[in-house]
Amino acid sequence: MASHESLLAHLRQLVGERHPRASPAALQQAEQYLIASFQRSGLPVKTHGFRALGGTYHNVVASLPAVRDKKAPPLLIGAHYDTVAGSPGADDNASGLAVMLEAAEQLAQVQLARPVHFIGFCLEEWNLLGSRAYAAHLRKQGREIRGAIVLECVGFASQTEGSQTQPPIPVKMPATGDFLGVVGNEPAKTLVETIVQAGQQAAAPLKATPLVVPGQGEQFPDTRRSDHASFWVYGFPAVMLTDTANFRNPHYHQPTDTLETLNLEFLAKVAATVTRAAIDIAGLGQQS
Repeated sequence: MASHESLLAHLRQLVGERHPRASPAALQQAEQYLIASFQRSGLPVKTHGFRALGGTYHNVVASLPAVRDKKAPPLLIGAHYDTVAGSPGADDNASGLAVMLEAAEQLAQVQLARPVHFIGFCLEEWNLLGSRAYAAHLRKQGREIRGAIVLECVGFASQTEGSQTQPPIPVKMPATGDFLGVVGNEPAKTLVETIVQAGQQAAAPLKATPLVVPGQGEQFPDTRRSDHASFWVYGFPAVMLTDTANFRNPHYHQPTDTLETLNLEFLAKVAATVTRAAIDIAGLGQQS
């Protein structure tokens, strides 16, 4: 299972308001931290620039090449690195970033048959501007992907009965908030299934509640509240992993969304699940 110490080290560097207007320097520092972390894992890194809010912002893209089918459509694993103003964003979304960085470090040690790209999206809190720009870029270039796994808030969990409230979705949620929501649309159904299975096969099993929505989730707006929705818009299969945010976490988008509120054991299970799912989706390459 993923290291608590490694996850905590990432969180300590990332937790803090990261907002384009209220704290632009911190937002840029988070971008640089992602670049440095990917490079420490031995991954080449590029930035994808896009114009927004009167300036240029960047998605951070690290690439893990395939050892067998180098031209196969890649699997994407992403998380956003901006926050709302006034919130340190521990769950939203330092938790997702920490899991992505941990998965990148683990997967960099594995030979995979299909490429995997790790992406830190900017300006998710501004109508998904970064991921929309990136998905549009992929479509304009005529590029395909195997799918996108988007890590939203994934660090808040509770063993208390009644800690989970029911979102307006067609699946009954457990009353205890100790599970991961896995949300996809019909093109991403196999991705959803693979992630749920990976959670059960991990060394420390992770409870997961799957939801597959029709179309682009138009009937259920709460299923569209992260960067996966940008990929749905452009016809790409994508899945959101979430602790259900405000339907469980009372600190969501608040000044109290701090490191101390996160559940490291839950985060480690999510990281192990994402790593296992990526291997299952990308496939193991030939050993050298």
